[in-house]
Amino acid sequence: MSTTRTKLVPQQPLTPAEPHRRSDARDGGVGTSARRPDGIPKVKGEFAYSSDLWAEGMLWGATVRSPHPYARIVKIDLTRAAAMEGVRCVLTHSDVPGRANFGMEHADQPVLAGDIVRYHGEPVAIVAADDPETARRAVEAAVVEYEVLDPVVDAELAISGAAPELHAGTGNITRHVRIQCGDATAMRAPVVVTGSYEVGMQDQAFLGPESGLAIPAEDGGVDLYVATQWMHVDRDQVAASLGMTPDMVRLTLAGVGGAFGAREDISMQIHASMLALATKRPIKMSYSREESFFGHVHRHPAKMEYEHGATADGDLVYVKVRVVLDGGAYASSSTAVASNAARFALGPYEVPNAIINSTVAYTNNPPCGAMRGFGAVQVAVGHEAQMDKLAAALDMHPIDLRIRNAMSEGSRMPTGQVIHNPAPVRELLESVRDAPHREVAEADERMLDGAIDIRTLPGGAANTTHGEGVRRGVGYGVGFKNVGFAEGFDDHSTARVTLARGVDGPIVSVHTAASEVGQGLVTVLMQIARTELPCGEAIVLPADTQVGSAGSSSASRQTYMTGGAVKQACELVRAELLERAATQLDTPVGHLELAANGTVCDATGAVVVEDLSALLAEPISIEREYRHRPTFPLDPETGQGDADVQFAFAAHRATVDVDTELGIVRVLDMATAQDVGKAMNPQQLEGQIEGGTSHGVGLALMEEIQVVGGKVRNPSFTDYLIPTILDMPTVQMEILELGDPEAPYGVRGVGEPPSISSTPAVAAAVRAATNAPITRVPIRPDDVVFAEV
Repeated sequence: MSTTRTKLVPQQPLTPAEPHRRSDARDGGVGTSARRPDGIPKVKGEFAYSSDLWAEGMLWGATVRSPHPYARIVKIDLTRAAAMEGVRCVLTHSDVPGRANFGMEHADQPVLAGDIVRYHGEPVAIVAADDPETARRAVEAAVVEYEVLDPVVDAELAISGAAPELHAGTGNITRHVRIQCGDATAMRAPVVVTGSYEVGMQDQAFLGPESGLAIPAEDGGVDLYVATQWMHVDRDQVAASLGMTPDMVRLTLAGVGGAFGAREDISMQIHASMLALATKRPIKMSYSREESFFGHVHRHPAKMEYEHGATADGDLVYVKVRVVLDGGAYASSSTAVASNAARFALGPYEVPNAIINSTVAYTNNPPCGAMRGFGAVQVAVGHEAQMDKLAAALDMHPIDLRIRNAMSEGSRMPTGQVIHNPAPVRELLESVRDAPHREVAEADERMLDGAIDIRTLPGGAANTTHGEGVRRGVGYGVGFKNVGFAEGFDDHSTARVTLARGVDGPIVSVHTAASEVGQGLVTVLMQIARTELPCGEAIVLPADTQVGSAGSSSASRQTYMTGGAVKQACELVRAELLERAATQLDTPVGHLELAANGTVCDATGAVVVEDLSALLAEPISIEREYRHRPTFPLDPETGQGDADVQFAFAAHRATVDVDTELGIVRVLDMATAQDVGKAMNPQQLEGQIEGGTSHGVGLALMEEIQVVGGKVRNPSFTDYLIPTILDMPTVQMEILELGDPEAPYGVRGVGEPPSISSTPAVAAAVRAATNAPITRVPIRPDDVVFAEV
């Protein structure tokens, strides 16, 4: 995938109340494309991922899983498995030493199913053996007798009251969020469009399957090395199920091969720990690719009904929305996803009157939870399709309609919250509208010259067409999402920064529990340390639970939250260093400053301390817990409340070619514009935007877990398709830096917005090329070929 890099466009300076020191590009400080410390080993294949872990005397763990989506367990017989040579341990639900259930928000999921299995692939038993092949054969030797039940696989049926309760006494509605704003009697307008839309189940499709190593400790606890997104929440859930206090379970982050939300939930952590304690041997568990599809949550499938009303001039009057999300067998983070879907269901538009209902259901489908975009992705497919449909009804250009109704700073969310940070929806739309069609023009020129490269046509190297039946379309999408946790959650992050003498000069070490999952967080934390303490080598220590929680690497929050904690801790270390210098020089501390070259200067700029060694006879170590301003729960009746701390916006323009005879789509070009607040590392930023766009293209055209009768039919990368480099278009981008005065360095989260606006842009482009309605993603060939136009 090639990229057209555009200049960074600063639109608003940071508030004078937040000065910050910059290092120049050679120092790799904030604002530079500093090199990733993990980049070279990853490219060379030398980086140690969690699947590479090893310990002396290690055994291998494996999992017995249900072949049924819904069944009653009649009997579990592990006699044959336990008797096999090389098998050291077999465990079932009766061997769970502590709390039998776990869950990130609600403890509703059994560690090992004992009476009922509620989804295809649910763990029933675990084994430990001398090698992975023996462990696998032991799993095959396990005998589990089931009474198969009729699964509930339709979310609408699940919440209708006509289906059985999947969790006794709770009903099948995990959460219902209702938001009403404006005048409920004003739901009429001269121009009205309606539509029903659907989003399939997308997988995070990270390349490193779930894996980890549990080692029993001398104190009776366990040391767990695992690829995860939220170590402290993992620790607390593991400890509860082991019947231990949290301090007895110690987690260290192992190399993470991608995450995108799927590693927020527990997978093998409790199982490996149980086996380690039972055998008193280190236990390694590493899922196969197929097992990985059963071992983590997915993006919620959604069905949506929309009604938009507008004036004849195109001003939105009202919107009605009904969203039903399929949460699968267990809650995971479904309650928060349902709220996000409700809060962002209208898109980044001024809507004076709205009624929004968002419901998430328990079913016997695979559990769903966090995935990049977290609820905003699904509703963007609906609200953007509606804006295109409304533009057609009004005979307006889709961009003009969006700009006419675009949010801006000071606009109100449907929750009543005022958007106090910049909301450049108009600017983003104008940017993608006016972006050049360079790649498209070059492709057309090659075709006119007769030099057709079939790889650039729909179907690519399959040679399905030489241009006949191919139609071109251009479509637009814009979306937004909150940054950080919401609705009153105590969102915070902790960082410990130490400045000490080293052999070759001072060393600044940063210690947090924040998970580096490929997003480049370690690089950014080093850049912050270099910027705030430019007096020595900056290093980031391995993340573990021996420091306070950093929260989850999700919700586009880590640069804001953990970056904020590191920044504040560095500032306090710098203040202590200057206090020591002031004492040594017998001068007021207010007259001193730590210069960019690592010396202490006085008010005139003269160097007064060149060598800091004498000031660091004792290291300076400070731990800081950082919080953003408080958020508040939504009113349960009206959905009103200041639920969010920050919003991030992005827009996309997609250009596609469609083979109308075969229904094959080729995305030629994507133009995108995004407000990032502050480009902490421009090169990493570009990678995030490209990656988010690839998720959006995949959801639009090919990515879907096929679930039939509750059973997953395509748990492999042979049958679950993700975009390759041949499927991805050029991504040209324009970056706006609208500093948020409340955020460290003015940053906004950047990881999720590209995945929100890219999918509806591709869908809109296919509609423009074919006149097919396209009400569902991913778009299937028959949606194009057999569409009623």
